[in-house]
Amino acid sequence: MGLLTVVGVIIVRLFFIQIIQHDEWVEKAVAQQTLQNVLKAERGEIYMMDGEEPVAVVMNAMVYTVIVDPMIADEGELRGTLEGILGDKRVAEWDDVLENRKLRYYIVGKNVERKMAEKIAEADLTGVWLQASTKRVYPERTLGATVLGFVNADGVGQYGVEGAMNELLTGKDGLLRTVKDVNNVALSIGDDNIKNPPKDGEDIVLTIDKNIQYNVEKILTQKTEELGFKNMSALVLDPNSGRVLAMANIPEYDPADFGNVESAEAYVNHILEDPYEAASVCKTFTMAAGLEYKVMTPDKTFYNENVTYVDDWPIKNSTQRQELVGQVDMQTTLDWSLNTGSTQVLRWLGGSETEINMQGMSRLYDYYHNYFGLGVKTGIELYEATGLVYAPDEIEYGVASTYANMTFGQNMQVTMIQVAAAFASLVNGGKYYTPTVIAGKMVDGELVENEKQEAVRQTVSEETSATMREMLYNTRRSFRTNGTDQEGYYIGGKTGTAQMIKDGAYSFDETVATYVGFGGTEGELPAYVIMVRVWEDNKTAGGEAQALPVFNELKNYVQSYLKIAPRE
Repeated sequence: MGLLTVVGVIIVRLFFIQIIQHDEWVEKAVAQQTLQNVLKAERGEIYMMDGEEPVAVVMNAMVYTVIVDPMIADEGELRGTLEGILGDKRVAEWDDVLENRKLRYYIVGKNVERKMAEKIAEADLTGVWLQASTKRVYPERTLGATVLGFVNADGVGQYGVEGAMNELLTGKDGLLRTVKDVNNVALSIGDDNIKNPPKDGEDIVLTIDKNIQYNVEKILTQKTEELGFKNMSALVLDPNSGRVLAMANIPEYDPADFGNVESAEAYVNHILEDPYEAASVCKTFTMAAGLEYKVMTPDKTFYNENVTYVDDWPIKNSTQRQELVGQVDMQTTLDWSLNTGSTQVLRWLGGSETEINMQGMSRLYDYYHNYFGLGVKTGIELYEATGLVYAPDEIEYGVASTYANMTFGQNMQVTMIQVAAAFASLVNGGKYYTPTVIAGKMVDGELVENEKQEAVRQTVSEETSATMREMLYNTRRSFRTNGTDQEGYYIGGKTGTAQMIKDGAYSFDETVATYVGFGGTEGELPAYVIMVRVWEDNKTAGGEAQALPVFNELKNYVQSYLKIAPRE
C-alpha cells in the first residue's frame, strides 16, 4: 500500500511537471544549455564644425578591463608580473582577490590602454584575461566642456550634450545567444544561435564652430584675469537661423577628468541653466512693446526727475545726472538707461501718463512672456531652466512696483539663451527662431544636415525691428565706443547691471554685468548676436565697465572670422 502511494505521488508529480509546468521547465532547460553574451553598442561621437567641415571633439578609445579567475590564478604571477604591468591601473588589493578561491571572476584593472593590454596578453598569465570596452576621449580637453558634458564611470552621459542626448548617443546593445557545453564553451551548431547586432549610437554634429568656441574661451579667460572677475559667460548666435556658433563658460573643466573640480557648479552651463536678473538689457523689450502699441517713439518725451514712486516705493536711476532732469526723450532714456523712463513706458502701455494699471501690465507681460519668450524654455536641445516672469494676476502684493522693476529687468528670472533669442528676433526683422546646437549627424563619414528651421513666430513688426536697431545703434555710440567700431559696420547693443538680493533685499555690494549686442555690414540685417555676462560672489560688476569691453573684443574677432565686410 505504501509503495503504491509513493508511485502515485511520483506519477502525479511527473504529470504536473510534464504537462502543467511544461513551458516553464523547457525555458529553464534552454537557459542552462545556452550562453548569452551582450554585444555592446558603440557610443556615438560628437562633432563641432571647423568652418564648413565637421571635426570630432568627443571620441571613443579602446580600453580593457583586466579580470582574474581566483580559483586558478597563480599568486606569484599576480603579485609579481601583473602588478608590475598594471601599476596605477590596478583597482583591487591582491589579498581581497585571493581571499575566496571559489570565485571565478574578479576585476583587478580598469581603463587599461592597448600597450599595457598587449604586455598582459604576452605574459600569458594563468587565470587572467582581458575584456575589451571603450572609454570617452576629449582630445580638445576643456574646449566646450559645459556644452559637451561627460560620461560617468557607469557609461551614462551627464550634463551637456552627453547627458541631454544620452539615449541617442548610447544606441542599443545587441545579444549573442548560442548553445554551450558543460564547460560553458560556446558551440556553433544548430539553429538555436541567435545574434541581434548592436545598434551603435548616432554621431551628432553641433552647430558650434570649433574655432569660434576656442577663441571666445581664450578671450574670456584673458578678460577674467584682466578685469579681475572669476566668472564669465558668452554666447554667439546667428540671429537669422537660431544656430549657436559658440557657447562658453569660464572657468571650464576637463570632461576626461570631471572629478577634478571644486564643486558640481563647474558643470553648469550658465547660459542655459542659470536664470538671473538680466537688468537693463530688458529695456529693449519694454520699448519694443511700446513701439508695437504705438504709445511711444524714440523722440517722445517724459519729465524725468531721476526718481519716480510706485506703490510708495522709490524707483531711482542709477545715473543721477542733473543735466538729465527735465523733459527727456526715449532715445536718451535708452542711452542713459533711465529706470524712470522704462517705467513711464509701462504707464503709457496702460493709456496713462501717471498710473500703472492692469492693461499696461498685461500688455507688457504678453510681450515679455508670449512673444519674446522670457521665463519660457526656448526648446534648445540641451538642458535648460525655465526662469520666472510673473503674470500680473499672480502677484499678491506690490504688483505695480514689481512690474515697474520688470521694465528694467529686475524682479524676474531669465536665462541668457532666452534673452539672446528674444534680442535676435528684435533686430532681425521680428522673426523668432528656436535656438539650436544641432547641425545634423554623421552618416558613413558624411554630414547629413538638419533641415533649415523656419521662424516659429513674429515677435515685432519689421518697422519696430528697424527702429530698435537704430535706437540700439545710437545707444552704443553714446557709450564712447569711438575707435572700437570701424566705419561701414552697423553695431548696436545695451548694457545691464543687476543688483543681487542679499539678506532679503537688493544690494549694491554685489552686481551682475550683462551686455547684449548685434553687428554686421551697414545697410544689411545683423550677422551675429553676442551676449556677455560677468559676475563673482560679493563683487560689483558693471555693464559698461566689465561686460562691454568683453563684447567689444569678441565682436572684433567674430567679424574677422566670419569675413563680414564693411560697406564700401
